[in-house]
Amino acid sequence: MPGARARVSDEPSAHLLAELPRLRAAAAQGPVVELACGHGRNALALAASGIPVVGIDRDPEALADLRVAARERGLPLSALRADLETHGIPLRTGSCAGILVFRFLFRPLAGAIEAALAPGGLLLYETFTIHQRSLAQGPRNPAFLLDPEELRTLFPGLEVLAYSESTVEKPWPQALARLTARRPG
Repeated sequence: MPGARARVSDEPSAHLLAELPRLRAAAAQGPVVELACGHGRNALALAASGIPVVGIDRDPEALADLRVAARERGLPLSALRADLETHGIPLRTGSCAGILVFRFLFRPLAGAIEAALAPGGLLLYETFTIHQRSLAQGPRNPAFLLDPEELRTLFPGLEVLAYSESTVEKPWPQALARLTARRPG
């Protein structure tokens, strides 16, 4: 299984919900993009708050579901098919007011993610840590699991606004690292 993404719930991430005020402020500068969005649980939640979102994923069925859900709800959301691991990020340098990444880890994209943020742009990133291997389910491959404090170091040009690593119990036990960072403007 390439990439590190697991469909964990239809509920948006608590990290996303906690950062809505910062995302709303950042979105005034331009588009917010969710990379490896899958069925779009976070993209849909952000669009439901009134923030236009572009969801990018390689799975055409997931994107079709996402488009239907957005259309049925009248949400400002568009979906784009791209294989991030093979072709990289289809975004211009400095073009994004916000980038969201949840439950996906492909370390070679870190520099491109950072570069795609506009000055003042916000990055929300949440994915599994190596401690996930001690829990009952979830990814096991170390290529898809962060070492302690690793997420903080993947984006050296960004200002860290919030960072945490912890195990959450709902919707199932997950060892997660969460980062909120801003490109200096």
